[in-house]
Amino acid sequence: MSNIIAQTIEQISKEKNVDPNIIISALEDAMVAASRKYYKTNEDISARFDPETGIVEIFAVKRVVEFVENPNLEISLKEALTIDETLEIDDTVEIPKPTDVLGRIAAQTAKQVILQKVREAERQNIYEEYSQKISEMVNGVVKRFEGPDIIVDIGKTEALLPLREQSRAETYKQGERIRAVIVKVLPVAKGPQVILSRTDPQLLVHMFEMEIPEIYDGTIVVKSAVHEPGDRAKVAVASLDRDVDPVGACVGMKGSRINSIIRELRGEKIDIVQWSEDPAQYAANALNPAKISKVLILNPAEKHMEVIVEEKQQSLAIGKKGQNVRLASRLIGWQIDVKSEEQKKQEVLSVMESLTSSSTSLSELEGISDRLIEVLRTAGIENVERILELGEGPLTELPGIGDKTANKILEAARDLFEEVEIEVPEGMDLPTAIKASDDNESPEEADADTEAQLEPAPEELSADAPEDATDAENADIQTPTEDEKEAAGNEPAAAPLETEGSVENVSSSPEAESGDGDSTEAPNSEEEDK
Repeated sequence: MSNIIAQTIEQISKEKNVDPNIIISALEDAMVAASRKYYKTNEDISARFDPETGIVEIFAVKRVVEFVENPNLEISLKEALTIDETLEIDDTVEIPKPTDVLGRIAAQTAKQVILQKVREAERQNIYEEYSQKISEMVNGVVKRFEGPDIIVDIGKTEALLPLREQSRAETYKQGERIRAVIVKVLPVAKGPQVILSRTDPQLLVHMFEMEIPEIYDGTIVVKSAVHEPGDRAKVAVASLDRDVDPVGACVGMKGSRINSIIRELRGEKIDIVQWSEDPAQYAANALNPAKISKVLILNPAEKHMEVIVEEKQQSLAIGKKGQNVRLASRLIGWQIDVKSEEQKKQEVLSVMESLTSSSTSLSELEGISDRLIEVLRTAGIENVERILELGEGPLTELPGIGDKTANKILEAARDLFEEVEIEVPEGMDLPTAIKASDDNESPEEADADTEAQLEPAPEELSADAPEDATDAENADIQTPTEDEKEAAGNEPAAAPLETEGSVENVSSSPEAESGDGDSTEAPNSEEEDK
């Protein structure tokens, strides 16, 4: 009897790939369940399998107490001492129960419990085994169809290939062999559910390892792989041996190696890209077959770059519905913006124009409503400088703007420039003053530049005598010395004569006295004020 039970446990253990201890535990639980059903008692029943005899012992466990309150769980010390003289208060005692009276119903119950325990252990083993094989490729056979999903027999269990993980270019029949990648294992109640995929990029990697010996032995490494199932794929490879061309080794003689992978994927196009540590070079390789003119790294932290191509290469770089640049971006892990040389040129010119233009937005005007700003923009007035140039008159001609509103707009514009302390010197227009302010030029320097442009040179002023001493000092003109007067014949300078709207001045130069030079006429007072 003992040999039969031991042999049965060993056989089940091998068939179901279950630990023998799990089967023994299931056998003990089954005997406990059968005993409860037969004896119909509330006692704490336990079972223990004896491997030497092959017998499962059944016994009731009771606690030793001085006064019994629950006979099902307790036993008096006096009665316990008759079983074992060494027992004391709070010890436990095992009272054996016969098993030969359990009968056929108890045996059937024990069988169901054993099968259930073994099945649970088997499911747990399958879950632990396949959960460690995620991203690995398995071979299976199409067993049946459940709606759009496919049930695949992968040996120890059945796996599910859902519709979302199927390639749209592929169709299968019952009994057809299939290769797929394990993407997840779900511990559901019916048993672990293994989910397969034919769209995962790891399927490409495993197929390259199978078809290309250099990848299998580690000479060539697959750095990254992306694809849109049924359409196109990109695989980046790198060689650890300088003498081995990674792209050529993957393609094979006349495409013999890559063609077998293409057939497995039902005609999906595959681009093999040479990997590079330089992101710019990597991007240029990934955008094959387009020829790249320049790659600009816009933001290394956010992995954002810009690719410049010729006008005729732009559509090739972008691809059909953006597929080429989309796959290249996923392959290298960078955001790629593709622009033609003409687009980049226009963009640079636009940026330069925005940098060189000095205009103040209408939104900066205080106290002016959005409606008035919209009216101004509709009339083509886009900045505050334009308001100051037009003045109050043209503003009143705009719809909805009267004299008071126009005056209010002008005051707001003037207040804005007073706040930023832009001074407009005499003779300087507003854009020039704004430019001087943008160039961080102080108002004194701007005034000095304006005076330098408006005032004549000191040499020109020295030929004319000022109207009075104060003007001479302001103009910083030196009066003649005694020697100069003596050289001029000690003749005093002629007083200015008033004429109609002008002042005539007699030159004090030697040439004027000798008559060789003509007298110089000073500008009239109005021009001087200007």
